[in-house]
Amino acid sequence: MQPLHWDYRPDRLRAPALVCAFKGWNDAGDSASSAIQFVTTALQARRFATIDPEEFYDFQATRPRVKLVDGRTREVVWPAVELFEARVPRAPRDLVLLTGHEPSFRWRTFCATVVELAEALGVQLVVTLGALLADVPHTRPVSVSGVSSDDGLVARLGLQTSSYEGPTGIVGVLHAACQQAGIPSASLWAAVPHYIAATPNPKAALALVRKLEGLVGVAVDGSRLEDATADYERQVNLAVQSDPDVQAFVERLEQASEDDAESPDALPSGETIARDLQRFLRQRGGDTPGAG
Repeated sequence: MQPLHWDYRPDRLRAPALVCAFKGWNDAGDSASSAIQFVTTALQARRFATIDPEEFYDFQATRPRVKLVDGRTREVVWPAVELFEARVPRAPRDLVLLTGHEPSFRWRTFCATVVELAEALGVQLVVTLGALLADVPHTRPVSVSGVSSDDGLVARLGLQTSSYEGPTGIVGVLHAACQQAGIPSASLWAAVPHYIAATPNPKAALALVRKLEGLVGVAVDGSRLEDATADYERQVNLAVQSDPDVQAFVERLEQASEDDAESPDALPSGETIARDLQRFLRQRGGDTPGAG
């Protein structure tokens, strides 16, 4: 059975770019998945295909969910990867958007499926969104790095050449598959403060959206995400100000971000700060700040 299931086949997409984001290891603060969900909604994208999860997921790690239909019938919702098309008439290109959890198994088969879909739709550029935890303060603009192994993209779009060596996720494997197939690809990564890792981070999501706009030439109305970012910053600032240890730690990160001369020794542990901050946010009403 083919893993790719078409609802319908999009036609006449204009110089499409495929934008991908995966929940999981490369999605700190839900930043990448929130960014692509926001773009999908803002551009009124339509779902046109799914990738069947049966071959690719460990359902004990990424569990299906049960929901009630009409308040009576129970339906199992499986963690499928979804693909959407976004027609943007005033932009130089249309978008294909892929979102879902990072698969557990058969990454090469999974990536081959994505590459085949990209080739079938005439995709000219693949962009992945990601976010990683870093020693950065929440009070500074979010750092978003753009990297590519394609020399043409590096020169034309002002990206960095990737020199990373070490463990990778599905994003790294997908880029290798794109390179082998001759499809230009780039990766955008947002730096998320490690001391608020468990809190959805709309500020990082907004930074990814803005960087993506410049990369693919498609503008998105970000006012809703901007409002979520302002609310997020207010809540986190209150949480930080309520704890002298956390406040001192953030001030040290701010100084280090400016001159990179400070050592993190003797600072409170990231685990302690994260625990205290998450407790504070829960006490403020149970709702964590987010992009939704």
